[in-house]
Amino acid sequence: MAEFTVNPTRLDPYKSFKFRLKWDGKYIAGVSRISALKRTTEVVTHRQGGAPSASRQTPGQTRFEPITIERGVTHDMEFERWANKIFNLGSGGGAQASLGDFRKDIVIELHNEAGQLVMAYKVFRCWPSQFQALPDLDANANAVAIQTLVLENEGWERDYDVVEPSEPKFNEPA
Repeated sequence: MAEFTVNPTRLDPYKSFKFRLKWDGKYIAGVSRISALKRTTEVVTHRQGGAPSASRQTPGQTRFEPITIERGVTHDMEFERWANKIFNLGSGGGAQASLGDFRKDIVIELHNEAGQLVMAYKVFRCWPSQFQALPDLDANANAVAIQTLVLENEGWERDYDVVEPSEPKFNEPA
């Protein structure tokens, strides 16, 4: 069976370096890394008292791992605005958290080498559990300053409305 139905001559899987992140209906600037979407289902082991010595296993609770997002430090405030909904030091006693709107659904898009959208995942009820505004600063380093946002979430699913696009073919010289 072909791995790609629309482009059956494609042999290579998609690369991990072309992606975009969206929340509140807009793309977030400068994202350079998104950690893996990962879920783990606990194993519940049980055995009946009169059964042989073997145990049975069934699925238990499922947990969705936090998602870490990184980007270079710029003047875009989206990471900080969202993180401030969880805790804003200057808000005054009892008003540090914005309980009505601190959760967001996000969309992670994967693109092929031609920039076409090939896959998308919707991640539900995310909220920032960690925000790093600045990295360690080192005058001897040769590095980009990176901001980090860690998002807790309550699950994700693939957006099946995003289908494999027909990949462009360029004309070869005659």
